[in-house]
Amino acid sequence: EMSVVDLMKSIAGAWKVLPVSQKEVYVEATKTDWKRYEKQLATYKAQLTPAQAEALREERRIQQARRRLIKTRRELSVLGKPKRPRNSFNIFVAEHFKESEGISPTAKMKQLFDGWQKLSDSQKQPYLQLAEDDKVRYENEMTLWETKMVELGREDLVRSKKQKPKKKTVETMKQAVTPKASSRENKANLQLKKSEE
Repeated sequence: EMSVVDLMKSIAGAWKVLPVSQKEVYVEATKTDWKRYEKQLATYKAQLTPAQAEALREERRIQQARRRLIKTRRELSVLGKPKRPRNSFNIFVAEHFKESEGISPTAKMKQLFDGWQKLSDSQKQPYLQLAEDDKVRYENEMTLWETKMVELGREDLVRSKKQKPKKKTVETMKQAVTPKASSRENKANLQLKKSEE
């Protein structure tokens, strides 16, 4: 029994040593099959309704996006991108998952979620602290990784340095709460100002 990889290697080796005259038979068969496929595809596409054709295009777009995402994740993994920080609940689950009751993972997660909800703030504090520590670890590792990516010429993988939106001050919150005047009220105020002048 040969593995698939070994089988493909032996077939590739046999193809390389095959004379051109014998390869021509396979090349012609491939061309014939390809023409038959194109005709069948054209017939299939002609019988589709516009809605079905659009659904197929959408499905293909989703598949391509999924493949791109998998390829990107694989590349980031190879480049050693740090794992995202865990939140306090994730740390709690990782610590208690094996000892939790329940047959299925879903039942275990439900039990753990209920247990997390029942914890007091003081009982949650160690997990919150561990999550904060993990966040610091992630930021440090990301800074080092991004520096390495810039050195390798992969600035496309570095996070953008956009400013985070500033927190609203009391004054801006008051302005946001105050309803804006309607255009009718604006016209009335404008006429009132003109009449005063």
